[in-house]
Amino acid sequence: MNPLQQGDIAPDFCLMDQAGEEVCLADFKNKEKVLVYFYPKASTPG
Repeated sequence: MNPLQQGDIAPDFCLMDQAGEEVCLADFKNKEKVLVYFYPKASTPG
């Protein structure tokens, strides 16, 4: 899989939230805006 570029449509994915519940990007379909933030690995620049 190629890295995403600015403006690409994100692939659907699921992750666990802080309560251990599964949350999928598809859960937010038809919402006006969704912000996805990926925390960089600890002790790395960026």
